[in-house]
Amino acid sequence: MTVITISTVGFGEVAPLSQEAKLFTLFFILICLTVFAYAVKQLTVYFLNDRVFEQLKIIKTKKMTAKLKDHTLICGYGRNGIQAGARLLKHKHTFVVIEKDPTLISRTDKQIKFIAGDAREDKVLELANIKNAKYLISALPDDVDNLFVVLTARQLNPDLIIVSRVSDDFNQSKLIHAGANHVVMPDRIGGDHMGSLLVVPDLISFIDELSWVGDESPNLEEFSIDALPEKFLNRSISELEIRKNTNCNVVGFRDAKGKLTINPPANLKLEQNTKLIVLGNTNSINKLNTMFRLD
Repeated sequence: MTVITISTVGFGEVAPLSQEAKLFTLFFILICLTVFAYAVKQLTVYFLNDRVFEQLKIIKTKKMTAKLKDHTLICGYGRNGIQAGARLLKHKHTFVVIEKDPTLISRTDKQIKFIAGDAREDKVLELANIKNAKYLISALPDDVDNLFVVLTARQLNPDLIIVSRVSDDFNQSKLIHAGANHVVMPDRIGGDHMGSLLVVPDLISFIDELSWVGDESPNLEEFSIDALPEKFLNRSISELEIRKNTNCNVVGFRDAKGKLTINPPANLKLEQNTKLIVLGNTNSINKLNTMFRLD
């Protein structure tokens, strides 16, 4: 009676059963319950398996990155990666962080898009939608790892602009040959900066202030002439009246061939594929963005 109740097979019989038939039915019910319990266990193990969770995570990540275009990938979110991300956040530039260290990931701002994985692997970079990305920053602490990232990224996206960190002078040329557009050595920059603070302290203090974010802090900004409304194209710097309308100063001009002109003349015509470099505080830069509708 207990087995019949637990198994919910019902209390009725189609025909009267002998004692042997009742014993057979009892064992049959027990075997069926055992098979059912085993099947439930196996299905539970399958659906709670790490691989299933990993697949669900991948699907969620692909959905997050599928619509991204002209974004930046930051590979490695240590001190250099965090500083690079802060600068991109300031300029409202979309980026995705790739980091495999769970400790660093746990400290990441929840608003930042991040992927837990090894940036040296093709599948991880593809998960970050590298084919539609415009920039990549490889900020891993090891030069060999950065070399692998640069090689892999260059193969996946030949048009990508790659900036790589390097620790050893000896490896700088290797990263360039591997496909990096720019190579940065943080230790060299830091040492040069400290020495310059003793030699030209006021100049370095001014440059440092360019990095601060505030309404009255100075900022150097560049913007592409191609991004301007058509009515501003092929006009001279003086005709734009940037100083009068925004209080920003034009301090540099880069032509289509990449040549930089410091303090360009006021009658210089602004053509396509050129850039202006302006100096102003945050409020002035915001006025400039509004004037040219760059936001």
